[in-house]
Amino acid sequence: MLLQGKTVVVSGVGAGLGHRIAAAAVRDGGNAVLGARTEANLAKCAAEIDPDGRHTAHLATDITHEDQCEALAALAVERFGRIDAVVHVAARDSYFGGVEDADFATWQSVLDVNLLGTLRMTRACLPALKAQGGAVVIIGTQSAIAAPSQVEQAAYAASKGALTSAMYSMARELGPHRIRVNTVLPGWMWGPPVQAYVRFTAHTEGVPEPEVLGRLTERMALPELATDGDVAEAVAFLASDRARAITGQSLLVNAGELMH
Repeated sequence: MLLQGKTVVVSGVGAGLGHRIAAAAVRDGGNAVLGARTEANLAKCAAEIDPDGRHTAHLATDITHEDQCEALAALAVERFGRIDAVVHVAARDSYFGGVEDADFATWQSVLDVNLLGTLRMTRACLPALKAQGGAVVIIGTQSAIAAPSQVEQAAYAASKGALTSAMYSMARELGPHRIRVNTVLPGWMWGPPVQAYVRFTAHTEGVPEPEVLGRLTERMALPELATDGDVAEAVAFLASDRARAITGQSLLVNAGELMH
């Protein structure tokens, strides 16, 4: 099992990717410590992936607050005695638009969550990670390296691009402690957000949902979208000892839409 005996902290656990990553950690023999702003979502996820409660713990966590990041890391150590990986899913991705019409106060809030929040949560986990080495896995986005034509999310893309730059620095800084830092870059990922986009677009345009999905799929090298489960599998690998010599890398999981 990839993560046998390892403890993985996952920020941003909801109905989609965070849930899938936590489920993969438990499935592969690990413990999952779940953080997100909504306690009900955490409790629901924990009950579904770990009915007897032996391999999960959770705490409502807003990563814009340093003390809450520290409390989540402390819970992991208190409950399971260690942290072997921290996976950053938590992000603000609901603000749309470009630079010309930008509300830069909102941009700052996006950066506070996506960039600084990720760094806060990483720093909170460092004392435990240093004890035996481990992994930091950041969920980025393909939009950080190639702007999509369907939606305009300049603030989100910029914040995730900044995280990629921070990844390089952290990989160099933390490498001597045997802490690896990598990023997974999903493209159009079949899961709750993209499902909602397909439904909304189909309703707005008065066309069948398969038509909207087909527009996305036709750009892929593979004949279907990557799923949030596919992204979770990449994360599990990067969090595991099988990736022990991989650091400072970005992995596109996008069905070959963009090759880099």
